[in-house]
Amino acid sequence: MAFALLDQIRQIFDGDPGVRKVADDPVLSAELLMLFRMILADGSVSESEMVVFRRICKDAFGIAESSIDSVIEYLNEFGYETNGSQAIALFRDLDVERRRQLAKHMAEIAKADSQLAESEMRLLRRTLDLLDISPVDVVKPQE
Repeated sequence: MAFALLDQIRQIFDGDPGVRKVADDPVLSAELLMLFRMILADGSVSESEMVVFRRICKDAFGIAESSIDSVIEYLNEFGYETNGSQAIALFRDLDVERRRQLAKHMAEIAKADSQLAESEMRLLRRTLDLLDISPVDVVKPQE
């Protein structure tokens, strides 16, 4: 009980640890923004897309489940400052595996609601082109 209260007090002064992690890492921020843009690409946010987004945040980036809503709020508040091209530009110099991971995560979100919209396909295709990633790399199993 006392530790929980101390943790809440620390968060008031330090901010949410998940948000700090995202805010302190421009590449992670850009990746999450691209994933969020994929969620919005078809014009609606489905629960299945959000489930996949939350899983990716937790499993791939180590963002605690308790922080994800705050991270989403942070992206909504500050994401308007970064457009998709700016976000992708941060990935051009990264190793190919990191770029593949972004593409794979975007594809997972696009397929989450079992309806691959044309707008989602266009966003994914454009992202693959900008990242210099082949569509084969997105569907190919990891070795």
